[in-house]
Amino acid sequence: MSDTKLWYDKGADGWKQGLPLGNGKMGAVLYGDAAREVWSLTEVTYWSGKPEETPFAPRDKADLEALRSHFWSGDYAAGEERAAELLQSEKGNFGTNMPMCDLIVEFPDACGGGVTRELDLETAIYGFACEDETGIRREALASHPDGVIAGRLTSARPGGVSFALALEGRTERFACAADPASGVLTFAGRATETMHSDGQCGVRAEGRVQVVARGGQITARGGRLVVEGADEAWIYVAASTDYGREDEGWRTEASAAVGRAVAKGYAKVREDHIADYRGLFGRVEASLAGSREGRLLPTDERMSRLREGADDPGLFALFFQYGRYLTIAGSREDSTLPLHLQGIWNDGEANRMAWSCDYHLDINTEMNYFPTEAANLAECHLPLLRYVERLAEAGRRTARDFYAAPGWVAHVFSNAWGFTAPGWHYSWGLNVTGGLWLAEQLRVHYEYGLDDDFLRRSAYPVLKEAALFFLDYMSVHPEKGWLVTGPSNSPENSFYAGKARERSYALSMGATLDQVLVRDLFAFCLASAERLGTDADLQARLREAQRLLPPLQIGAGGQLQEWLEDYGEAQPDHRHVSHLHALFPGAQVSPRDTPELAEAAKRTLANRMDAAELEDVEFTLALFAGGFARLGEGELALRQLSYLVGRLCFDNLLTYSKAGIAGAESNIFVADGNFGGTAAFAEMLMQSRGGAIDLLPALPASWHTGSIRGLRARGNAEVDLAWSGGALTSATIRAGSALQAKLRYGNRELPLNLQADEAIVLDVELLT
Repeated sequence: MSDTKLWYDKGADGWKQGLPLGNGKMGAVLYGDAAREVWSLTEVTYWSGKPEETPFAPRDKADLEALRSHFWSGDYAAGEERAAELLQSEKGNFGTNMPMCDLIVEFPDACGGGVTRELDLETAIYGFACEDETGIRREALASHPDGVIAGRLTSARPGGVSFALALEGRTERFACAADPASGVLTFAGRATETMHSDGQCGVRAEGRVQVVARGGQITARGGRLVVEGADEAWIYVAASTDYGREDEGWRTEASAAVGRAVAKGYAKVREDHIADYRGLFGRVEASLAGSREGRLLPTDERMSRLREGADDPGLFALFFQYGRYLTIAGSREDSTLPLHLQGIWNDGEANRMAWSCDYHLDINTEMNYFPTEAANLAECHLPLLRYVERLAEAGRRTARDFYAAPGWVAHVFSNAWGFTAPGWHYSWGLNVTGGLWLAEQLRVHYEYGLDDDFLRRSAYPVLKEAALFFLDYMSVHPEKGWLVTGPSNSPENSFYAGKARERSYALSMGATLDQVLVRDLFAFCLASAERLGTDADLQARLREAQRLLPPLQIGAGGQLQEWLEDYGEAQPDHRHVSHLHALFPGAQVSPRDTPELAEAAKRTLANRMDAAELEDVEFTLALFAGGFARLGEGELALRQLSYLVGRLCFDNLLTYSKAGIAGAESNIFVADGNFGGTAAFAEMLMQSRGGAIDLLPALPASWHTGSIRGLRARGNAEVDLAWSGGALTSATIRAGSALQAKLRYGNRELPLNLQADEAIVLDVELLT
């Protein structure tokens, strides 16, 4: 077995063992056994709720200054009480993404032998095989070119394919009908629920399932389609919604897509799907030498062995490529919405909790796109970048009403409708840089691709307006003269002010994350304005503001401070480490350029890891791994990645948030760990920031031999690496644009000066 295939020698008991497919619009998780298979179907725009303005009485500058005066004087209790009065919004019909329906296929004659399930990442095809005389084979794919999810069922025996197919809705408003004459099931549903909306509003959907058989017959019984005695059969599924639609054309889109796919035939649909998918997936190849024994084991057994301490480098290469697969499956160039908390898949767990299956802007949505550029999937970034542009439009009213400020702002989370107001409790809802954190992805996309048209058309206009907001919103510290944000959160965390420990607080002035994000924002906008030759007055304001920003600070315990003051940590085991954004994925802290701050960041990581009750959720471990990679600590990075893969993944390698943490009622799939872990893997092998490309900066000993092709570096370059015995053997750098950078390996450094489309091949001494 290769390191691009998940496989199992038994059936899947439920969704959390199922295997995911997706075409950037529809998702499916397939699970079951020889007797029954379920396709759990989702659609990226199938949301409850509706677009609505947040009811709010506009505030003025005097309100905000009076509020801040409490924090300046150290009266945090009065400040938080006043913030609750001034800056909390109403939830309204916020909504959540919803699961759509389950397609259930039941087989009358289960096979008598063993079974094999697999997901081939090279082809993005699911397979199920019965190892007996029936020779039953099932496969499925989610086609982006044809806009359908399709499956094929075959048998080694003539007439050996028989099954019944039914649909079960996952929302209250769902209906389906069967037409035996055409072998079609049609369905209609509405995404309604009462946890995050009033139960009356939500996106409408219509869909079509068509079964085609060679031989045998198709009938309808009790709302199901029944296939008997066929030699071969095919299933085609599509759905469409009225999200963002004023016309009724959406109602016929699913039937049209299925009709085209049926006319085209499964073989051609499959061929075109593979060609389209490989055009993205095939850009990067990764191989880590290791035990052949491990590679021959089913994926769940490999994970079990990893938990017991076995070395299996190939499992990490598989996890990395799985993250790339999930990116392609969930976020395509033309996807209407970006990846939400569960990607584009939804098991119904997160949306029935207070969480909502939405866009969390205080790490989760950002982390979904951490690996996209380095993993050479820039096109998959575009749905998020378009979403940020829409968020900026919605956030203008929030900036005006809540802060009497120009520009735009968004807070801790958002939804399909572009919600930007603070959350409905100040303790977590006043993360004033949530929208800015997400908008950083515009800068990241530009840094990798150097597309000046994108800079001029999108990145600079959106980030310029964010800068205008913060230039107006921020205030000067009355004692230190620093320009700071506030009141705001360090996401979801709290602190003790002074020696008293009877109460913790959530709000303060100048949380470290805010300052890190604003510093990067001002620097990018200034450099962009200079590059574009525009906004001279704004350039002057940005230069002056940069001069007043507070520095990163080291606390009395040697840690990187999370807040402007060296407060006591009320939750030293907290899952969020947002102040370490300066280390990863940011670039303001590094062992080479800021060694004291790097040591403080390392102390912060150690403090969190050593906490007795560490909230060890998926995104935390991914951040730990990425942080240690940036510190050049390969063994520590691998330890975190091993914990993530071995202990915070279901058997299908999907990451989860543990029961009992942040209100989770069970172990709940959250996609960000997959993407954050993918990014950390890439960071261990290559880093690009600050005009430098570092090769193998955090290579652990057990990854002593391997290769990777097609990683992308900032500056529009691609990097291929090979190494053996823990040492680099060759490196190839290909420049997509004129490239000037420092190339580093160990203590060696080489200045690169390449023209567009030029490549250079180097050895361990960085010699050609």
